[in-house]
Amino acid sequence: MNRSIVELIPPFVRQIDPYQPGLPVEEVERRLNLRAVKLASNENPLGPSPKAVEAGRAALAEAHRYPDGGGYYLRQELAARLGVPMDNVILGAGSTDLIDIVARTLLSPGDAAVTAAGSFPMYSIAVRSIGAQLITRPLRDYTFDLPALLDAATPRTKLFFLANPNNPTGTMFTASALERFLQELEKLSPAVVVLDEAYFEYVQVPDYSRSLELVRSGAPVLVLRTFSKVHGLAGLRIGYGIGPAPLLAEMNKIRSPFNTSNVAQAAARAALDDAEHLRRSVETNRLGLQQLVEGLGRLGLRPVPSVANFVLVELGRAAGPVADALLREGVIVRPMGWMGFPQAIRVSVGTAEENRTLLAALGRVLSNDDEPGREA
Repeated sequence: MNRSIVELIPPFVRQIDPYQPGLPVEEVERRLNLRAVKLASNENPLGPSPKAVEAGRAALAEAHRYPDGGGYYLRQELAARLGVPMDNVILGAGSTDLIDIVARTLLSPGDAAVTAAGSFPMYSIAVRSIGAQLITRPLRDYTFDLPALLDAATPRTKLFFLANPNNPTGTMFTASALERFLQELEKLSPAVVVLDEAYFEYVQVPDYSRSLELVRSGAPVLVLRTFSKVHGLAGLRIGYGIGPAPLLAEMNKIRSPFNTSNVAQAAARAALDDAEHLRRSVETNRLGLQQLVEGLGRLGLRPVPSVANFVLVELGRAAGPVADALLREGVIVRPMGWMGFPQAIRVSVGTAEENRTLLAALGRVLSNDDEPGREA
């Protein structure tokens, strides 16, 4: 019976490697019977805004009612803040939900999407689950190589997935580079560019993004953002997209009618109004990123320069044993072999105390006589 059921599943689905989430801190503490520090999933170490918690708690009183399927009031607030009409805003259960929806909206079996190898795995899963072709090109200096992605396009290419900043490398391309990319893309067959800006609030460098200007100009760009990162609402699963109204209208046809809960919508609206929590979160990340980079340097490591809330650290040895050793020290990080970096770990920025704990534990692991995983 099991064999016959599996045979009903299309081969392109059976061949997908599932997404590998970070270990829950509760599981590690239960398994090892110790207090753990989780620096693995790029979460906000300050947690959610107190205003968001209060609003979410109040919304629970209406949990017996279905939520507003279109998220009218949250979309209204987002549209006002972003300077776009409401028809240019769509909600998702995190931005990952919208990655799946836009792929299902635009792609058919035999169509193609283009992205970089060494980027967010959900692009691959969304495309391949439809039976479409995923075309990848290597990163260049850990960053999206936009000209190479253009060269990879075929007449069947309908989608480009661009992560800016990129996960797991923390690198970015400039607004000027994106505009050149779009100018060249206009000469090719029509395609939509999905610009994943999940970490945009953390970026503090010039010429980072003019994505909203592109949307306002009518460019074929869908910008994805989320409340999971700087707003600290990862557990509520709520994100949003800004893009062409005709595209969003088609996406809404296949979007689950209640894909964001009333609790998530209420908390997100409150989070938007808490400018002080946003400021503290960004400043904590700025100082924590500096602390990690300097501490890793003292350990003889050179993390990839990051503009996000995490760093990719090349170890010069297999990353899995190092991550396992850190786990035994009560520190959870992500080994990145499954994303194409077998000798790297990704470390999220934590509080100052959490960062010190990580650096001390990593120092002990790296100085261990058996040096786990080092190549001869």
